[in-house]
Amino acid sequence: MVRGKTQMKRIENATSRQVTFSKRRNGLLKKAYELAVLCDAEVALIIFSPRGKLYEYSSNSMQILLEKYQKCSHENNTNKTSEQDAQYLKQEIANMRERIKSLETTQRNMLGEDLTQCSLKDLADLEVRVERGLTHIRAHKEQFLMETIKQCERKERLLIEENTMLRKKDQILSEENALLRKKCGGNQFLDGSTSTSSTVGHKSNLHTEVQTQLMMRPPDVQDHLGGHDSD
Repeated sequence: MVRGKTQMKRIENATSRQVTFSKRRNGLLKKAYELAVLCDAEVALIIFSPRGKLYEYSSNSMQILLEKYQKCSHENNTNKTSEQDAQYLKQEIANMRERIKSLETTQRNMLGEDLTQCSLKDLADLEVRVERGLTHIRAHKEQFLMETIKQCERKERLLIEENTMLRKKDQILSEENALLRKKCGGNQFLDGSTSTSSTVGHKSNLHTEVQTQLMMRPPDVQDHLGGHDSD
């Protein structure tokens, strides 16, 4: 009698399900043992029954095999993540290249180049963008000029105030100079020069003193001078 194909679904009868579990569990443990012995493979098998009972088999220490499994699983996950990251970066690079190409085309079009491939709608959109850009440029230019004018006006006010202060200082110095002339009687100025009348008077007094000294010289000096002349 040929056995029928077993349907892969949960066995509803509890007794049949328990019998099937025991048979297949033992067969699975036997296969794991045979695989480890015949093929020199490292095999670890863990089975939990429906009631939570543990059945296990390991060709080596279960702890060592679990650590090895965790290490390999982590490496595989890392490699998988690296591959995913690489694919993502490749896609991003491709998108950036397309974006750069589009921006370069737009820049050339705004400069009036390569317009043969543009449709009427593209040209209209380009014209609107150019006009909008010119408006922004003019507004920024006007703002810059207004700020420059305000700075020049502030500098002008500062220079006017500084000039006014210098004029006041000059007036004060002129008044002080006049007072000093008045105190000195007009004989000497602030720069150390003397008046002409004082100089002439001083020379006249010096000439008078010289004549007086000549008239009052002793007789021997006069005789000596006379004898020298007679010789």
